[in-house]
Amino acid sequence: MAKFSEIINDQVPVLVDFYATWCGPCQTMMPVLEQLKDDLKDGIKIIKVDVDKNKALATKFAVRGVPAFMIFKNGKQVWRGAGVQPLHSLKAEIVKYA
Repeated sequence: MAKFSEIINDQVPVLVDFYATWCGPCQTMMPVLEQLKDDLKDGIKIIKVDVDKNKALATKFAVRGVPAFMIFKNGKQVWRGAGVQPLHSLKAEIVKYA
């Protein structure tokens, strides 16, 4: 698997979903993220980071609760959100950086 720093260093916006398997709201977001990928196709990359398996990464980005979302473009964090996000809100944020 590619390193996180390589994945987020892309021209295409990268949505990072910090989640946990035991988190109900995280499960709620799964179909939203699938729809987002279907809608935006190659205009976005979505990666999921399990905070229980990637504690160092969660700490590095100060993830205090899940779900937490970040959009990266060219290796820089350009947006951050927490909690359940509606599809239209996520799409609007991503389109800003497309």
